[in-house]
Amino acid sequence: MTQMNAIGWFDIFVDDMERAVRFYETVLGQKLEAIGDPTGESQMMSFPADMSAYGAGGALSKTPHGRPGPGGTIVYFNAEDCATEEARVVAAGGQVIRPKFSIGEYGWVSLCQDTEGNLFGISSMN
Repeated sequence: MTQMNAIGWFDIFVDDMERAVRFYETVLGQKLEAIGDPTGESQMMSFPADMSAYGAGGALSKTPHGRPGPGGTIVYFNAEDCATEEARVVAAGGQVIRPKFSIGEYGWVSLCQDTEGNLFGISSMN
């Protein structure tokens, strides 16, 4: 049996899809794309993903089955230098919760909050 990564996909729940898309496209400097929901119950905008590459794909999701807000799960976005994306957060309507800090041999992390109230991280080796 092949060893799998623990995460295969993620959803970040939103109340206002247009506002959330604008926030993440501004902070991450990447375009999100509409994807279909097989159940027809959710509106989804996917982050760029190569499903054959290491890591997990994911999407912003507006659904009656989940709500945005701070909680026990944090998604960490990869970056070359997390300070670059962190510098875009406030102007995009979010908050920097904990500016870039060292996590030792594992690199650096910035903790932020998006326009929907979700906590997320930006991780880099620089």
